[in-house]
Amino acid sequence: MKKLVKVVASIIENKQNEILCALRSPEMAIPNMWEFPGGKVEANEDIYSALIREISEELDCKIATNNEVFNDNTHEYETFIINLISIKCKVIEGTPTPSEHSKLIWLKRENLNSLKWAPADIPAVQQLINEK
Repeated sequence: MKKLVKVVASIIENKQNEILCALRSPEMAIPNMWEFPGGKVEANEDIYSALIREISEELDCKIATNNEVFNDNTHEYETFIINLISIKCKVIEGTPTPSEHSKLIWLKRENLNSLKWAPADIPAVQQLINEK
């Protein structure tokens, strides 16, 4: 039986209405694909605290989350199943700086389709594109 991993992802939007996209490094699982930054939810941790912690660790900045789920998608990869919960956020302190990812870019909604997204992130990408 495949392991189910619960993961939170941040949809961080800036004042120019651009969304932060992160390129997974060649060393990561699902390498060289784009995703919304975030990470695993630890036991006894709520999704919002998990996201704030992960962004602090991965991007060295502080975020505030909307206390609502933007997209909740379960995707089956070859070796595991991911429950990816996307939450909209804003940076409230610092500048996102990649520590684990190869690259970070800010993109307008209408340009999100130009990237090669990790399959689990695609439903949230489509929802963002259709939002406005």
